[in-house]
Amino acid sequence: MTTAVYVQNVEGFGTVTVRPVEPERDAPLLHGWVNEERARFWGMTGTTVEQVRDIYAHLDSLTTHHGFLVGLDDEPVALFQTYDPGADRVGECYEALPGDIGVHLLIAPGTAPQPGWTGRLLTALVAFSLRDHTRIVVDPDAANEKAIARMVRAGFELGPEVVLPEVDLPEVFIPEKKARLAFLTR
Repeated sequence: MTTAVYVQNVEGFGTVTVRPVEPERDAPLLHGWVNEERARFWGMTGTTVEQVRDIYAHLDSLTTHHGFLVGLDDEPVALFQTYDPGADRVGECYEALPGDIGVHLLIAPGTAPQPGWTGRLLTALVAFSLRDHTRIVVDPDAANEKAIARMVRAGFELGPEVVLPEVDLPEVFIPEKKARLAFLTR
């Protein structure tokens, strides 16, 4: 098992760990998460275990994009991705600044059992993301009102609604998406 790259004890919540996704090992777990209806904005519904493995193997081969499995007291609770906005389609939609980091977060099904759970998890993930960066950018689907509201409650400032262009490469296809940008500065 890959060693955690970040560990934080969040008082009254537990120990949050962040470790790189291991495509071969984690694909069955992630497949279950990304194929639920509630994960439709993640854009991977209808994928097979093999496709999930291949997607995260490709992500793992990049120096600009990273996939992480987030644990709470050693239980997997979220999928977290970070990326360099200048090397991503979002960089075509706003002026990426030095020190920016893009993130995506998918909370595992069956987690967040009490109010404030996601906010406490975000506390650790924001700290992880801002270790070597000065600003976080998120680009939730514009129709994902729940995610947008969650980012606002976490202190993100809403940016413009944009259209993320389609990505059509031999190793990955991502359809065009209306997104709502939001920013959190250290």
